[in-house]
Formats: sequence, C-alpha cells, structure tokens
Amino acid sequence: RLDHLPKTLTVVGGGVIGLSTAYYLKKLGADPVVVESWTLGGGCSQGNAGWVCPSISSPLPAPGLTLKSLSWMLRADSPLYIKPAALLKLAPWLLRVMGGSPEVVAQGTMYARIQLGGMVVIILLFVNNAIYRGAGDPSMAMRSVWLANGINIVLDPVLVFGLWIFPELGLPGAAVATTTGRGIGALYQLWHLSRGERIRVRLSDLRVRWPVIQRLAEVSVGGVGQMLVTQVSYIISIRFLSEFGTITLAGYTMAIRVVIFIILPAWGLANAAATLVGQNLGAGKPDRAERAVYVTGFWNMLFMAVVTVVFVAFPGPILAPFAPDPETLDVGVRALRIISYGYIFYAWGMVTMQAFNGAGDTATPTWINIWVFWFFQLPVAALLAFGAGWGETGVFWSFAVAYSLSAVVGLWIFRRGRWKQKVV
Repeated sequence: RLDHLPKTLTVVGGGVIGLSTAYYLKKLGADPVVVESWTLGGGCSQGNAGWVCPSISSPLPAPGLTLKSLSWMLRADSPLYIKPAALLKLAPWLLRVMGGSPEVVAQGTMYARIQLGGMVVIILLFVNNAIYRGAGDPSMAMRSVWLANGINIVLDPVLVFGLWIFPELGLPGAAVATTTGRGIGALYQLWHLSRGERIRVRLSDLRVRWPVIQRLAEVSVGGVGQMLVTQVSYIISIRFLSEFGTITLAGYTMAIRVVIFIILPAWGLANAAATLVGQNLGAGKPDRAERAVYVTGFWNMLFMAVVTVVFVAFPGPILAPFAPDPETLDVGVRALRIISYGYIFYAWGMVTMQAFNGAGDTATPTWINIWVFWFFQLPVAALLAFGAGWGETGVFWSFAVAYSLSAVVGLWIFRRGRWKQKVV
C-alpha cells in the first residue's frame, strides 16, 4: 500500500532493479520518475548479462547436465520447465511482434494457437518420415505425406466454408484441417511401424536411452543449426516485409507457396545427392561421390532453368487463381519474378549443401548460412528496403542475391575436397 508515501517517487538507477521497481510502483498507483545517468538497462545490468553465460555459470558445465536439462523441460518443479499452455497464450504476442495489425491479430490468434498446439503432430510426421528414409523405405514416407496432404486439401474448403454437415470455421478451419491431416498421416506411420514391414518399433523399445539421445544430438546439431539460421533469417525478413502492409505479406506468401511446390523435384535431387555421397564415401570411393554431386547438380540446374523461364515469363497467369485482388497479385508477381533470377545458382546450392550433409560435414553448411544470411542477406534487405527506398522489392532482391552467393561459396568449398576426409 502507498497511503503513507508521496504520489511522486524518484527511482535512482535505470537498471533491472530500478526499472522493475518503477514498474510495480506504477501498478500500485504511484507516479515514479526514473533517474539514469547513462542508458536504461546499461551499467551493471548490461555487465551482469555478460556474466550469465554457460562458460562460467554453475552448474551447467557439470558433466551430463546438458542431457539432464532435457528432462527438466518436462518437470514442473525444474528451472527449465516450459508450461505447455503458455505457448498457446503467446500466439497474439507473436503476431504483434511480426508486425501484424490489430485486425490480423484478432483474426489470426486462434489459427496460430491451433497450429502451435499441433506441433507435436508435425514433429511426429517428420521424425517418422526420417525413420523410413533411413531404413531404405522412402516410398512409405511419400505415401504418408500424400495421405496427410490429401486429407488437408479435402478438409480445407469443408471446414473453412462450412460445407455439408460441418460448421463454418473460417480461418481457424484451415488450421484444423492441416493438423487433422498431419495427425492422420502420423497415425498411419505409427501403424506401419508397429507392423514391422521394413522396420518395427515395439512398446519395449519406447524407453529413454541417454547415450543414444546424446549421439543423436551430436549428429543433428549441424542440421539443426542450418535450419535455425535460415529460419531466423526468414522470420526477420518477414518482419521487414510486414512494414509495408498486409497486402505485401499476402503477395509474398502466395508467391513463395507456389515456389515451394514447384521446386519439390529439385529438393528430391538434392536429397539424392546426399544419399549418393554417403554411400560412396562409405564404400571408400570419394571420387565417385564427387562425380555424383556434379551430375546431380547439372540436372538440377537444367530443371531450375526451366522453372526460371516459366516463372519469369508467366508469373501473372500462375498466381492469378490465388490472388484475391490486383494489388496482392502485383506484389506476388514481383516476388516470384525477382526470386526466380537466382534459381540456377540455387540448384547448385541445394545439391552442394546436401552433399556436405551426406558426408557428415554439417558444420560447413551451417557456417555458410550464418555468414550469407545473417551477415549479408539481412543487412542488404534492410539497406535496400529502408535505406535505398526500394520497399518490399529490396527484400525480394536480397533473397535472390543471397541464395546465389550461398551456392557460389558452397560450390567453391566443395571443390576444395575437405569433406572427403570427414569421419562420422
């Protein structure tokens, strides 16, 4: 209670403690004034942040604690516990952080919550697909994805528009359809895993094996790093685009969805390169592994060259069926055309990056992505979009140039041949 204190209070120091004190004084009805000689959050607070790091804090460096921390995330009494329900409450905040207007936040919150709640299903689908590909049964992985996407395609209009006996859910219906389709796809995979046609998983196999988890973490850290770097760059780029309005975001999203669908064969060729490199290195034939990459890259380049010609020449007719208005179509056409200029390079980039992964050298693609996307693409996007006044077109050009640069750097490092000595 503040009955015995003056209405206006002075808080000396704008660090963490001072700002927290002022915040709660304000909530209690006072009118606090913060006095800070430097910048808010500076001084001791900034120095303390530098000291709280894994290298010098206890007990994180203790042996085995990194793995133990994984189990802590599931225990309510642990320091790393993440309450599942809290993730769903973050949906409106995430939309606001990404630049969503009040209307977008109001309409998209339920959609985002359903998608966030269904992440377990998505993880299951991807993990099971990886299991089947590793067991030499890629057709099973393909069938499960076909099933999941087929159900999604059928349920989308049914739930969004309320066809037949189903209620009209609007935008959240799309999230329900996606989660339902992927959930059925994951159940289909689990059913086949229990039958054991190519690989069988029994209930007795479902127990925690920390050495196996540790080895998986060591092998996958590079792949996780690659995805983390590119996704962070993508999210920040989307944040840049949000500065130019929802029409810009809708046009870009429409274009990139078409791109992702059309270049799926290119990703298939790139994944084949990873398999060929791994098999040939395992057989002690690094030269044949290298030749496999060049052959795959050449055919991938031819395919992407055809895609480039089509996208540059006919972006309007391709996107028109998906555009709700001419303004959105105009943004989508510019995005599709500009990003397509880098596809020939991108063809080689996909193949070489996957070749590194197939050789077990996941660190090299990670570092290439860090330098190209974090230290080149993001600054260039900001400079062109805001500094040069190009708007969203500057962000589109940053994508084309960055992916081209990534391919050139990746191919140059690949030709040096150090990946041939990688031992997994």
